[in-house]
Amino acid sequence: MEVKAYLEAIMTIDPENRAAAAEVYHTYRQPFLDEIEGALTKELLVRDKDVQVIHGFDSMEHAKAYLESELFTQKVAPALTPTWAADPDLRFYDVA
Repeated sequence: MEVKAYLEAIMTIDPENRAAAAEVYHTYRQPFLDEIEGALTKELLVRDKDVQVIHGFDSMEHAKAYLESELFTQKVAPALTPTWAADPDLRFYDVA
């Protein structure tokens, strides 16, 4: 399958909380790929000013549905919330 849509999560995470946030990424990366309908890729990008997670999906419908999934609402978001210095910026993109 081919990536047709992306969900980008841009998170402000203080340096002392980045290891904990990276652990959440590594813990839930494979379950995301195995369990979330339409999930194709997931990458962690780290910059001095923020941390980004880029999720690739087979459709925009599946990208948006992920935010309502049990994996996200019951596991990923609760685990990440204590690491955030500000609310995350979530962006969706269609592949042209």
